[in-house]
Order: sequence, then C-alpha cells, then structure tokens
Amino acid sequence: MSRTTLDTPPAAPDAHAPLSHGLKQRHLSMIALGGVIGAGLFVGSGAGIAAAGPSIVIAYAVSGLLVMLVMRMLGEMSAAYPSSGSFSAHAERAIGPWAGFTAGWSFWVLLCTAVGLEGIGAAKIVTGWLPGTPEWAWVALFMVVFCVANLAAVKNFGEFEFWFAALKVGAISLFLVLGVLAVAGVLPGTDSPGTSNLTGQGGFLPHGSEGLVVGLLASVFAYGGLETVTIAAAESQNPVQGVARAVRTAMWRIALFYIGSMAVIVTLVPWDSQEVVEKGPYVAALDHLGIPGAGQLMNVVVFVALLSAMNANIYGSSRIAYSLVERGQGPKALGRVSAGVPRVAVLVSCVFGFVCVLLSYWRPDDVFPWLLNMIGAVILVVWIFIAVSQLLLRRRVELEAPEKLVVRMWLFPALTWVALAGMAAIFVLMARQPDTRVQLYSTGGMTLFLAAVGYAWQRARAAR
Repeated sequence: MSRTTLDTPPAAPDAHAPLSHGLKQRHLSMIALGGVIGAGLFVGSGAGIAAAGPSIVIAYAVSGLLVMLVMRMLGEMSAAYPSSGSFSAHAERAIGPWAGFTAGWSFWVLLCTAVGLEGIGAAKIVTGWLPGTPEWAWVALFMVVFCVANLAAVKNFGEFEFWFAALKVGAISLFLVLGVLAVAGVLPGTDSPGTSNLTGQGGFLPHGSEGLVVGLLASVFAYGGLETVTIAAAESQNPVQGVARAVRTAMWRIALFYIGSMAVIVTLVPWDSQEVVEKGPYVAALDHLGIPGAGQLMNVVVFVALLSAMNANIYGSSRIAYSLVERGQGPKALGRVSAGVPRVAVLVSCVFGFVCVLLSYWRPDDVFPWLLNMIGAVILVVWIFIAVSQLLLRRRVELEAPEKLVVRMWLFPALTWVALAGMAAIFVLMARQPDTRVQLYSTGGMTLFLAAVGYAWQRARAAR
C-alpha cells in the first residue's frame, strides 16, 4: 500500500489547480460562523428532545466536545495544507490514495443526497405558506437558483452564504436573548418557568439512559456542515489565517448556539409537548412565549437555513469531486474548470441531488430509504479518517515542516485517541439501536465497497 509523504504530495495538488480565490475574509468568517447553525439544529433537534427530554443538553454537550476535537484536528491539517479536498486530501497524504478515494466519494454521495433532502424540507415550508403548489416544482426552482449561482463564480456562493449566515446568526442570537430573559422572568408578559420543565414530566432523564443514547445519536448528526469552511478556505485570499481563525472560535460558537439554545428550549417548553416535534423546538418555544408572529418568523429562519445548507452542499460536493479528479481518482470530465469554477462537477452534483428528490416521489418505500440508510453514518466515517490522518501527519509535519503547524491539536496525541474512542463508542451505540443499526450496516457496506474500488485504483496506478 503506497503512501504519499510530505515531500511527494498527491498528484496535481490544489495549490496549482486553476480554482479562483474569490472568497474574501468576511465570506470565510461568516461561512465558519453560519456553518455551525445548520439545518440539523433547527429541524432535527426536535426528535432528539422527544427522545432524551431535558437530558438533550447533556447529549449536545458530549457530542459537541467530540465535534470540537474533530474540528481542531481538521483545522491543524487544513491550515498546514489548504486544499479544496480538505479531509480527503489529508487522508491520501497520511494513509494512502485509497483512503482519500473512500473518504472523498462517500462524502460526495452524502452531500449530494443532502442537497435533495434540504430542498424537500424547504419546499414543504413553502407549500405550507402557499397550499396547493407542487413540492417538486419548488425544489427544482431552488436547485436551479443555487446551481446557476455556483456555476457563475465562487464569490456568488460566498455572498449567498454571507447573508444567509448573517440572518441565521442574528435570529438565533435574538432567540437566546429572549429565551434567557424569559427563563429569568424579566420578559414582559411571561413568568419564569423555574425548573418545573426540567424536573417534571418524568424528570431530567424521562426515558432513562436509552433515551439519552438516542438523543446523543441525533445530536451527533446535527453538527454536519462544519467541514465546509476547510473546503472553502482553499479558495479564499488567505486560507491559512482563515482556517486558523475559524477553528479557534469553534468552541464558544458550539457552546453558545447548540448547547445554549437546547438549554433554553427544554427550560421553557415541556419536552413532551407535541409542538416540539410538529412545529420544531424553536418555533414551539417562541409560540410558548406568546410573542406575536415570532413563531412564523422562525419558520422563515428555518427556511433560510435549509437554503443555506443546499447552497453549501452544492459547493462542497463540487469541490470534493474536483479535488478527487485532480488527484487522479475520478472521471476527468468532472475536473474541467471554467472561469475558476469546476462547472461540470457543479452540474453533476446538482443532477444527482435532484435525482434523489425524484426518488423520494417515485420510490419512497424501497430505493429512497435505502439511499438514506447508506449515508446515515458517513459523517462518522469521515471523522475517523480525519482523526487517523491527523495522528499520522502530526509527527511527520513536526519532523519535516514544523512551521506549518499554525493550528495545533490540544494535548496531542491523547485527545486524538480520546476522539477515536468516542467515535468507536458511537458506532457501538448505533449497533444497539434498531433504527440506527440499519444505517450503520448500510454505510459500512458502501464504505467497504469504495475502499475496495479505491485500493484497486491505487494498485492499477502503481502498476503503470
């Protein structure tokens, strides 16, 4: 199994690729900030609260600590070697081409499928505002808008994300301020709930440890989207500085937006309220406060979060595909660049995403669920590649190019091993739960298939 060392980087490295550098520091900063506030936080957290009750705060705190470690490791490698391939390029450099192939293409499938899922979610909100309009037509409209924006120039992606992120940050900051005032009992027209919602309705752990486990698994996958900033950094004006700044502020952003908002919600609203799942926890909390129009305004924010995720995933999937092709691990047509944009990769990623949407209508009982199960645990596979890559690369960088360590993993290698142990524990927990067991096996099957193809590709290239 061949390895790529620091002295012999992967073929056609991103440093010499004809991508533009149209992202400004303000774009990168807001992408990093807004990337934390993903669609999973607004949409998926309701199911976690229903399963874990008030203990969802612990679940988000534990998974948040794991995500902080992963981001620190990824930041260390991305600051040392900025690349549009991000963790895929790092895995190739550290482990071998087969690892980069497996991590990259599995993540590409995840992002493209997510584009379709987010389009469906956004369309459902619009059809709630405009009953009788077809969902598929709205999804097609969103897909065309973001496809065209990403085809034109990378700065268009950056501008969309800048304003999307600004709205999300503003909205969740206002939510936290209102929530804290309500909990303290100083918001006009509301009384402090005290600890009644934390200790009532079955207590802090209403479903015991099993409920906490389900909430933990739900919270892990809500953190998706944090990787985009390390992909985008390669097309920024100062990639090293941008990645370093984003990673160094990750801790307080995760603590404030995720853990803080979960604490506010379960304190204000009974965890077993039907509205938490049906309307979403943020809308339910604002409706509970009786602020006129606030719940509907939060629906607008959720809608924007879904569109933001669509835009980011179209961008991320196209850059991952481009990087893989540049490293000789995909069809050459996907690597064609025009005006600094890999337009073929953008188009193919959008088409794949829309096919997923059509499958949700055509084959909702067999093919579509199979596809969803296949991507269910991909993010954990990617995190393992990140941790193993950092474990191997850190020692080599220290020996050969220590000046590249602008960002350093805390307490290396102890915390890297802690993160790997945490990921292994999550896999074990997934295997114990019937709903997630299928996802684990399906993702495992796809990963093994891609690893076999990647290894065969690696051997074939080595034999030339």
